[in-house]
Amino acid sequence: MPEPTPRYNPLLHIVLYEPEIPQNAGAIGRTCVAVGAKLWLVRPLGFRVDDRQLRRAGLDYWEHLAWEAVDDWDALVARLPNPTPWLFSKTAETPYTDVRFRRGDVLVFGNESQGLPDSFLAAHPDRTLRIPIRPEARSLNLSVTVGIAAYEARRQILRGGCSSGDTIHNY
Repeated sequence: MPEPTPRYNPLLHIVLYEPEIPQNAGAIGRTCVAVGAKLWLVRPLGFRVDDRQLRRAGLDYWEHLAWEAVDDWDALVARLPNPTPWLFSKTAETPYTDVRFRRGDVLVFGNESQGLPDSFLAAHPDRTLRIPIRPEARSLNLSVTVGIAAYEARRQILRGGCSSGDTIHNY
């Protein structure tokens, strides 16, 4: 798979920390294409990036996706233009709708079985966000969570969206 062009200026950066399920990563890749975000995958991954299930979930959008895989958190932080992330966790206090997202923000999501490490959340207590859900639901699917957060960030950044003739990314 080709790496993204160096000049790509994404609306957002979506980070999947040690993702486990290829179908989720594929669906999130499709969402990234739709909102103009770059997808970052932090190893280890629970799948190979040439996995058939990943490609199937991403459909024909994967060729349009700007993405990059990095070996660990430190490598990610070194590569990001804005290394101050928004961390999503079901244990966070602040609802995602209570913050102002900006172009180039980094939205970080943990893996499907464990979420983000407690040490990440403790290091950024003022940057941890949650998507409120009823107590009857244990959690949301990772791809649903990313979609909710990415589209709220897009809405805020573009002030309600853009017309079909507008572009939301620069090449």
